[in-house]
Amino acid sequence: MPLYLAPQTRFLTNYNTAWISWTFITMALPVAIACLILMINERHLSLRQSLSDTQRIFTASWWAAPAESPRDARRRPILDPDAFEPDAALQIAATERPGPGRRGAGLQRKWLPASFVRFIWFCLALFVGLMAYVIGEAYAEIYLRTLPHDNLGTVIYVYSWVATIHLLDGLTGWILGIKEGERVGSYPLSWVFKLYFMLTYQTYVRALYARLRSPQQFLLLQGLSSASLIILTPVMMTPLFHRILTVLNLNGLSYASYQKLCVRNVFIRFLAENVSMAAFLGSVVVLHYGANKDVYPYFAFDDPDGLYDFGLTFRYSTLTWGCELAAALAVRLLIRWCFGVRVDVEGTGDLAVWPELLPTSAAVILHVLQNMLFSIIRLRFR
Repeated sequence: MPLYLAPQTRFLTNYNTAWISWTFITMALPVAIACLILMINERHLSLRQSLSDTQRIFTASWWAAPAESPRDARRRPILDPDAFEPDAALQIAATERPGPGRRGAGLQRKWLPASFVRFIWFCLALFVGLMAYVIGEAYAEIYLRTLPHDNLGTVIYVYSWVATIHLLDGLTGWILGIKEGERVGSYPLSWVFKLYFMLTYQTYVRALYARLRSPQQFLLLQGLSSASLIILTPVMMTPLFHRILTVLNLNGLSYASYQKLCVRNVFIRFLAENVSMAAFLGSVVVLHYGANKDVYPYFAFDDPDGLYDFGLTFRYSTLTWGCELAAALAVRLLIRWCFGVRVDVEGTGDLAVWPELLPTSAAVILHVLQNMLFSIIRLRFR
């Protein structure tokens, strides 16, 4: 509020990117504070106290400690601790103990606990996810400040954003992993982040519909989207495509696991499409006819000389939704016919195995869809 009320900072508030950057900072702040608390409490060091002689029996330090006598030397030869696995990271340092002539061994940590490493990877995944907001808003700023666009410009905008969001999604998927031992190694987390990125992708595409100025642009975008979905999805699920990814070292899953992942992604895409379109149509109707119409000029459509019409936007957005439902049905039938897998069964099966996915997914959906109202529109306060 102080930024918006101060005339000296008006040059910042004229850009939606400034607001979404502030959102990025406020959402990243709890993660940064959590990391700081863990570091202050030395949670990245699992050995916070010196080990007793009894505890050291079960570590490499018992065998690598300096000997106290020739007899001890024969019983516990001094060996390089790096010769032992999995304690290769232990390093021994001689330290003075209380009492005349006694020497012991202290442990210096050279590795981080697996739980702390997983947390750092998880923070990196959150950082990439929040950056999608900033990048998406930058795309929206560029598009809105260069209106109007022809068909080619619209296609370039949409598919450059599609490529960007899929790259960020792929990076986050690699960070999270789905198998034990991988970076974070959490299948439910990868499920939720996939939903997050699909919703973020759909949110900015839906907002674009309010600025399409002809039926041809709607038909062109929807034709490309449906055709690519129907053709590419079954192709990407074939054993040949899986083998190519494996040879290129882009996939380490078995074919059965890879197929399961592809079916899950199809289910999540359908969920994101339907939720985002329902929210978009509801927002257009409420903001166009509601009392807040003057605050949200993006959805007002009240410029008599403007290129954008409420009726055109609503009708063709509804038609687009119908085309998406038809394409979704076609893909489900193709997958069931070609691979004998039912998309709905696999998707709902995940929700049954991990019940916590349902409330988490609902929270993620609400969190992302509010971005449709609070960042991609042009706020005009009076």
